[in-house]
Amino acid sequence: MIRLSRRGFLGSTAAAALGPAIFHGSPNEKLNVAFIGTGGRGEASLGALGPTNNVVALCDVDERRGGAASAKFPGAKRFVDFRRMFEELGKGIDAVAVATPDHTHAVAAMEAIRRGIHVYCEKPLAHSIREIRALMKAAREKGVVTQLGNQGHSSDSIRKCVEWVRDGAIGRVHTVHASCSSVHNKVKEFPLLAEKHEVPKGLDWDLWLGPAEERPYNPVYLPGKWRGWKPFGSGTIGDWVCHVVDPSFWALDLGAPRTVEAVALDEYDPVKHADTFPRGFTIRFEFPAKGERAPVTLFWHSGSHYTRKARPEGLEEGKEIPDTGAVLLGDKGAIVHGSHGAGGVKIVPDEKMKAYKQPAPSIPRVGDHHKDFVAAIKDGRKAGSDFALYGGPLTEIAALGIIAMNFPQRKLTWDAEAARFTDCDDANRFLDPPYRKGWSL
Repeated sequence: MIRLSRRGFLGSTAAAALGPAIFHGSPNEKLNVAFIGTGGRGEASLGALGPTNNVVALCDVDERRGGAASAKFPGAKRFVDFRRMFEELGKGIDAVAVATPDHTHAVAAMEAIRRGIHVYCEKPLAHSIREIRALMKAAREKGVVTQLGNQGHSSDSIRKCVEWVRDGAIGRVHTVHASCSSVHNKVKEFPLLAEKHEVPKGLDWDLWLGPAEERPYNPVYLPGKWRGWKPFGSGTIGDWVCHVVDPSFWALDLGAPRTVEAVALDEYDPVKHADTFPRGFTIRFEFPAKGERAPVTLFWHSGSHYTRKARPEGLEEGKEIPDTGAVLLGDKGAIVHGSHGAGGVKIVPDEKMKAYKQPAPSIPRVGDHHKDFVAAIKDGRKAGSDFALYGGPLTEIAALGIIAMNFPQRKLTWDAEAARFTDCDDANRFLDPPYRKGWSL
């Protein structure tokens, strides 16, 4: 295992003092932006960044997925291997948007950061604790602008939620129930893995695998289906923690949990089903007191079974947790919000919402996550979901929850500074999964 030292987590004082790399163009000048992964979430980044910047390169290991993007941006050079793209265009790229499957986020983002290129990366930031810490350290040391793709972070409603909590609208928050009803369980597809398939024309399967362990191509993995397979995706918790937990993480300055426990797993055996995720599950995180904030217990509920049945004490009848959203319980009430900034935010019960005098906005409104990224580059400041300061630590919560699934109903104690579990050596082996030969960070 590669040692994850305290220095690797916190970085040196000198490095932390460095501001973002300076953009030497005028504020009105367009950025030269490259896109790694052009289907799925890549389409969203292209739609947001493409029209107002220079799209210089489009990279996708599946040429079938890159056709639509090339038609919209015919002047962009096409690549299959992002490493070749960086070698060829190098300093001609100001920023890159990474929207590949989770298991290749880190290698693509790291290659850009090393070259001093600003990075927008879809959530989750990376596929393991080791990768998250490495990206945080590199981004800090290189001084590039980075933005995790948890788009709701830039929304007005999430910022309003943070302001209300800080204003004491519901008193001291002690418990958070966050959930998403999506299911990423592939147990029923296990028999299909024995089938043999030819790699489709236009797909570079070796590059698609990237650092993941060698295995034959199978259509059960892509496109998009990889989210439910542990070697490639991060399941519902990886997909949604960075959205749904974001307001609580920000408002309460949660930082790292002290303990994590998979308290309930539905239709799941950690050994037999190691390659996928439970149909439904609940993970409990315990965060220690911090400053004037009391300890906080965070429950993450995934899948329709647990999401619909989870009804925290203190929330009145008829006020269930949203299918995708959260409820924050304080000693003077509760706040319910949706995800991505969608569904709004409100205090419950309704009488308290009507009586509450909302504070004047204290957090700047930026409106759009991609625009915040571009503005940060041009202004020489940090973006809102900077890898080292925010996006990495937030992603780490999901990564710890995934590890806990391997040890049902066992509370694991996490030492964030040392980046290790102090009471379960078996859990530590999941912090740094090995890379396939030929790949490294």
